[in-house]
Amino acid sequence: MSGELLLVGSIPLDTPQEVFETFGAPLGKYLLAMPDGEVATALDQPRALSGPGRTPGARDRSAAGARRKRRRTPVSSQCRRLLVVSVKQVRFGDPGWRLGYARDAINSYTVFSVMKQKGVLPPHVRFQVSIPMVNSVLPPRIFPNVEDLDKIRPGYEAATRAEVATIVEKIPAKELAIQWDCSTEVQDSYGSIPGFPLEGAIERNLGQVSNLSPHIPPDVALGYHFCFGTLGGWPRFQPDDLGQAVKLANAFVAASGRRVDWIHIPVLDRSDDVFLAPLKDLNPQGARVYLGAIHNMARFKERIATARKYLPDFGLGAYCGFGRLPVSELPNILADHLKAIEIAAPH
Repeated sequence: MSGELLLVGSIPLDTPQEVFETFGAPLGKYLLAMPDGEVATALDQPRALSGPGRTPGARDRSAAGARRKRRRTPVSSQCRRLLVVSVKQVRFGDPGWRLGYARDAINSYTVFSVMKQKGVLPPHVRFQVSIPMVNSVLPPRIFPNVEDLDKIRPGYEAATRAEVATIVEKIPAKELAIQWDCSTEVQDSYGSIPGFPLEGAIERNLGQVSNLSPHIPPDVALGYHFCFGTLGGWPRFQPDDLGQAVKLANAFVAASGRRVDWIHIPVLDRSDDVFLAPLKDLNPQGARVYLGAIHNMARFKERIATARKYLPDFGLGAYCGFGRLPVSELPNILADHLKAIEIAAPH
């Protein structure tokens, strides 16, 4: 049964244990990998990284959905201050730890291991670490001068590669899955970023993939989450069809330099052929495909019926993580995932 569902990453609970018990226990048998919810510890400072599903700023218990996620230093803000004094290139110190992903992953993996020992999580499930891809952390919109991106991205990419190296050193490879979250890349692929032409859009996003993914050992599972964005409400933008998302996914798989275990593509609340037909051109090269179709369940059956005309076999997920949703929505989200499995199961 594993591999029927994908949890993208962020879940607005307070601790990894709560995430594993609330979502891992009922859904674990359907999952290849289980994320920790990207929750923050009590001592974490806000970290303004702009990956899909992450809510910037400290958590305010009185504000629905404003849950503090896994963030530390506001990297992009520091970079902008440095660039004011004409720095030629930004570098990040304390390699392997500076961004906080490794530290959070190692801490959560300890809890994950205990949950497996106690039987809360099934033996087969891997520990999933979801990391925003470089261009999603440093989108053009946050820089008054987009030329500054060339001064920042190489250093951040190197820091991300060092974080991954620490993670794979400290967590057993066969227990680990790494997912790259790609939001800005998808928007760019549709020509939807002002000042960036559609021509060459996919190609200009491939360097980060070929510089990062080949460094992940083959025994570690690797996935990509492509996202239409949730900042300000989902979807942040609504493409006419899945054509460019499919082309981007094909290009990322080809540029990975190693096996890709899954790709996740969001699906709008549409069941028409025009939107879903590009799925016929998807070339996952053996990767499991998950469609982000678990939402608006009254029309769920129609969406997946049309999708199967063009992609007969796929797993299911939500359109993104749940980190920007209020905690009160979680029971409904869990119920929707279980309902999706029931509806999608062959009869």
